Amino acid sequence: MATQSPAAGELRPGSVRFHVQDEGRPVSGASVSLYRLLPDEPEPGGTPGTPGTTTTTGRRRGGSPPPPSTSWSEQYIATQTTGVDGRGAFHRQPPGRYVLRCHNQLPVEPVYLDVEPGCDQEACIELGLHISATTTLLRDDCPPNSLGMGLGREGDVIEFRIDYTNSSTRLLQVQHPPRARVDPGNPLVSHWTIPTAGLQELRYAVYAPLIADPDLGGPIPGGDARIGGISTIDAGERPTQAVSGDLGVALLRTGTASTADLSFWQGILNSTEQMSFNSYLRFMNMLFCGDDDLTDLPDFERERFGQKRALREQLRFRRLLPFTDSDAYRAVKAATEAFVMVNCGVLAPRRPFDEARDQAYLKRRDLPLPIGPLEDVFTEDYLVQILGGQPGDKTLPYLAVIRSKLPDIAIKLNPLDVDPERLGQCTGILQDKLSNPCMLELIWSYWHEEGMLVQTMNSIARRFQNVRSGERDPLANLEIDPLRPLNNVLWGYVQDEQHRLSIVRRNYEYDHHYGLRLEGKAVQRMQAADSRSRFLEAFHNLLRYCTSFFKQDDDTTVKADAFPVLNALKEVHLILSQGAHNQFGDLPSTARIEMLMQQWMLARPEFREFLPTRIMTAYPEPWMDRVDAMKKVQGWTDTSVLHFRNLAIFGEQVLLSIRWGHWSDVQDPLQAFNWARFFRPQIQGYSHAYRSVTGVELALESPDAKVDATLPSVLLQRRLATQQRAA
Repeated sequence: MATQSPAAGELRPGSVRFHVQDEGRPVSGASVSLYRLLPDEPEPGGTPGTPGTTTTTGRRRGGSPPPPSTSWSEQYIATQTTGVDGRGAFHRQPPGRYVLRCHNQLPVEPVYLDVEPGCDQEACIELGLHISATTTLLRDDCPPNSLGMGLGREGDVIEFRIDYTNSSTRLLQVQHPPRARVDPGNPLVSHWTIPTAGLQELRYAVYAPLIADPDLGGPIPGGDARIGGISTIDAGERPTQAVSGDLGVALLRTGTASTADLSFWQGILNSTEQMSFNSYLRFMNMLFCGDDDLTDLPDFERERFGQKRALREQLRFRRLLPFTDSDAYRAVKAATEAFVMVNCGVLAPRRPFDEARDQAYLKRRDLPLPIGPLEDVFTEDYLVQILGGQPGDKTLPYLAVIRSKLPDIAIKLNPLDVDPERLGQCTGILQDKLSNPCMLELIWSYWHEEGMLVQTMNSIARRFQNVRSGERDPLANLEIDPLRPLNNVLWGYVQDEQHRLSIVRRNYEYDHHYGLRLEGKAVQRMQAADSRSRFLEAFHNLLRYCTSFFKQDDDTTVKADAFPVLNALKEVHLILSQGAHNQFGDLPSTARIEMLMQQWMLARPEFREFLPTRIMTAYPEPWMDRVDAMKKVQGWTDTSVLHFRNLAIFGEQVLLSIRWGHWSDVQDPLQAFNWARFFRPQIQGYSHAYRSVTGVELALESPDAKVDATLPSVLLQRRLATQQRAA
């Protein structure tokens, strides 16, 4: 395609390229504005905007300030933020005199430029902070020394200090190295313990805030500028000490070191426990039965109950149903949605940590306790700053990598009181989805559906509408009188059927997430566009490697190898991330809300009169005996719903830690070692429940044995056919 030449007399535009640095370190996220200088009156002997001299390469190295005898005005052009290399550019600018101003430094030192026709002008902006990092060895057997002498050893404490120009009068935000404890009296100082011998890298960053000067004129987008750096320490090993005499020797399990993601996994466990049915039932009793006794709950749980109550009041007037006499069901629906929205997040305050209980769990798993409270470790060491976000806006390392793939897309707020139509008209990344993702796994819904929870409620709803299920309806005596609340709640539930997820809709999403499918007449002839067909094999392979690891870890004469577990974790994480699209953000939470409501209705005491339950069976949740009773009268599978419920809970906890963990960039097996120890009860509980449900043994000790990747629905159909033939 031919290009057009400039018209006669028209000068070709040039470009302004700039580089923001601080003593050679690139400054990312710095806001730099370009202004054009326009003289109010012509210079003597010249014309307005006359460019300066050129270099031999044709590139401009800068210009001089305008003459003091001439009155100049500044015309705002645009503002750019520097990339990770500290560079930026303003393209296609007409020839003339310009000035660059950086809004992340005080005082503002302008850089004057003269742009010639068709030439590139380069400018270097020096922040002048002169940031430096010093490390000092703190050890009891010697006075404080600089680590330049090489005296650091494994286990020694290092004082890490950041200094910069005017640090006494201008306080910048400092991001200290991971696992460092910040001095409460001086935010520029932290203490860090050398974990192992060898070369250690202490990565840090200093953030220069955006300075909005109204005299500059023009909009100034952007945030804090970031100056990163690395300080290295070559630590030695502790000297061995000879011991003689009669000694007692004991063998211990393989030692390990604390990692920051231990706090994240503990938050997942606590959050899923808060999402349990018993916690949900306690919340519903508090709302509708006046049960406000929360004295036995941890502080974070009591505070979350208050958040759920307030959110429920907001949603109660937003969730309207176009049916008469459905207020009771609408109240239950709004309360359930508030319960799920508050409890599904791990990153938003108040975070689900209870220090005494969490430390006790780590001790039982033979895992070292981190330095400091778990919530502080999670906030300061594990979470990372969001690219393009405000200081203090942090997210998971996995989501930070996803955010870095979209640096050109801005972050926007999505508060609850904003009109959804307005939110859909503009582009950007939703901040709440990035800084507080809702951590739910659809596998929880899948296993409850395989346990016949949804089918039980469907049978009750059909009988409530006087629809016979067969020639001899086992629910013929189901008579729910209108004097008790369950009658009106079921009325609203039946009326709202068209607004709930269908079994076909959920089945397609099970296939998209995990390659799992339901079997039955209602879901025949599926035509899925994208299936995670490799997930089941990869997940079962991970469980098999964990079984081998547990055997090695219990043997005090063997050093357990976690490399196979790490590789299997990476494979499962990759497969899960491939299915995190389309309905991934909304369908799991919607399915959870609907199934929690079904469990709550089945737990109502009225059902004791309609379903012949076994009172002496100790079910952990009150809705479970209703489902088992329905399976008995309908002739469905005789496997207790307790095993399906365990598969749902344990499977969700394990998969959440894999999906949201930053496993793709982990090379050291230490994290996989800690992960296997931390989630050992959940992994072994899932394997046992899977064998009880399907008859397939996942805890195979032989590494050469082929894992069974047959769909659970197929195995359940086979067991049901065997059960019916034996009847």
